[in-house]
Amino acid sequence: MNIVQFAVSILLFFVLFFGISFLLNMILRSSWIMSIVYPVIVLFIVDNFPWTEYFSQPGTAFPAVFKQLGRLGIVDVVILASGFVGTIAAGIVIKKLRKSGYQMF
Repeated sequence: MNIVQFAVSILLFFVLFFGISFLLNMILRSSWIMSIVYPVIVLFIVDNFPWTEYFSQPGTAFPAVFKQLGRLGIVDVVILASGFVGTIAAGIVIKKLRKSGYQMF
């Protein structure tokens, strides 16, 4: 991955998860819901098996996905972390907007 792809990926994940989190925070009136759900989304991004295995075979699914998380490169970790930063930023923005008097739905 070259530096341009890396920079665009960071920006894309930040903006994508900021937008999704902002909308969910507005609709559900909870400032941190997406920040709590984001680690589960990361597990779905990283794994290479159906999500039903988490319920049907949890003894093999969770160790396998944690093993894959351990094998991620630093570039992948930075990109995924930028998405998490986007969810946190959306929570902060929603809190500030509500404190300023804006009623979001």
